[in-house]
Amino acid sequence: MLLFSTILDVEKTLTKEAFIKLVLEWNQGSPHESNVIKEINWNGERNIKYGDEKLWMEIEEYRNENIIAVRFEKVEEDGAVWDNDYVMNFQDMKMSIRLDRSYLEEALIVDSKFSAPYFITLLIERGFVKRDGLLDVLKKPIFIDDTNIQMLADIINGEKNYKLPVVYISKTYNDEDPINVGLLANKLKGVAHILVQKSKSTNNRLKVLCNNNNEYFGAIGIYFPNQAMRRVRYLYRFTTGIDNYLLEKVIRVVIQYCNSQMVETLYTWQGVNNSLLRDRLLSQKEERVKIEEERRKALYELLRIKGDLDKTQEKMQQKAIEEAKAEADKILDGFEEDMQKLQEQVEQLSRMNDALTSENYGLRSKINSVNKVPVIFLGDEEEFYPREIKEMILDAVNESSKSVAPKTRRNDVFNDILEKNMYEGVYEKREKIIKNIFKDYKTLSGVMRQELKDIGFEITDDGKHYRLTYYGDERYKTTVAKTGSDWREGKNIASNILKDMM
Repeated sequence: MLLFSTILDVEKTLTKEAFIKLVLEWNQGSPHESNVIKEINWNGERNIKYGDEKLWMEIEEYRNENIIAVRFEKVEEDGAVWDNDYVMNFQDMKMSIRLDRSYLEEALIVDSKFSAPYFITLLIERGFVKRDGLLDVLKKPIFIDDTNIQMLADIINGEKNYKLPVVYISKTYNDEDPINVGLLANKLKGVAHILVQKSKSTNNRLKVLCNNNNEYFGAIGIYFPNQAMRRVRYLYRFTTGIDNYLLEKVIRVVIQYCNSQMVETLYTWQGVNNSLLRDRLLSQKEERVKIEEERRKALYELLRIKGDLDKTQEKMQQKAIEEAKAEADKILDGFEEDMQKLQEQVEQLSRMNDALTSENYGLRSKINSVNKVPVIFLGDEEEFYPREIKEMILDAVNESSKSVAPKTRRNDVFNDILEKNMYEGVYEKREKIIKNIFKDYKTLSGVMRQELKDIGFEITDDGKHYRLTYYGDERYKTTVAKTGSDWREGKNIASNILKDMM
């Protein structure tokens, strides 16, 4: 399953020799000893393979297209196969970098712990990666201030596009980064530009330049090279774990976008290998025709000589003819065998390539179905906490399942949805917390205040009452008397909160 894919424009200073040396340096300098192939001694070869069946690296040069392709493969003990492919097209000075994991089922699940291959770091540090328009391809964020704010405005307004997606991260109300921007930039190096607002003081100017269409107060916007792709925007809300939640979302969206892009055949290991085998097969066919023609000429010449010889020499000549014919047939049989092997290799790799192509289309289809044709369309409401909307929907399904007859289609579908979507019953848990807080209510103690804050309530003093606002949203607020009047008041407060605010 394809985990990572990108194509980078490369400076002409990267020669074929420098490219191969850099790949070998990447492997030999790996901090993971299990990834290092022992006893690599490169002497300038362009077609060579190192390692064994469990851990190997192969270098192939396709001279007809001025391409060098490298594959590094590692087979884990659990049967998982990891492939790192580096395909450098020296004609167009573009490099394709792909990471693939086979035999595991996590097709669309991008692990937030995963980051771009370290090889990209080497390319960046050695100055081999070309600028993407006005932006350098970096492994660190680009900070936006008054000196370069117009560049950001052009991106937001759709007046300037880049080959790589652009992620813009605004400062929070407290003038802080909503996520770890350095970590994000490192994880998405080579696949996205990370632009970070240096100070919230630029908000007003940016609003003017973008007609109030910019992200602010911790919001994150993802702008794609393809203008047909809508901008993805995530709002920031002050709640525990929101930084990791946003980080994971941004990584997932960017990686899925990059992996779903079509890649020309000659920018893949399988494509280069198939082309090499086809060229070799064609060359073998041409050689066969030449050998066949020479064989026929030899046989004709031998027949002519035979007619000129005495009968006393006929026996000797016949033996010579047979030997010559046997040698020619031996040569032809050898070519036939080699050609058969090459043909089988071509067919095998073609099947593999077709399978990978189908897999990629399937991945793209799944991504598109997730983003464009879901079972339920999300509206404009942003989540107050991770999985809030999903839990609300699942809670509704759970409640409905209790009222339908067992062994019915509706009951089976409801239970299947709950089982497959890891329903955690968050609402029920919060309901218990609310009821427990306001049980026998007299006044809000320090402990009660903290418990309410932990589940998203903001508490302000309003004369004889406390004002409770759910996640700072003025649509969801209520007042609570500072002193309870009777035993029913706490129960009524809990009921009102659950009914009107959650």
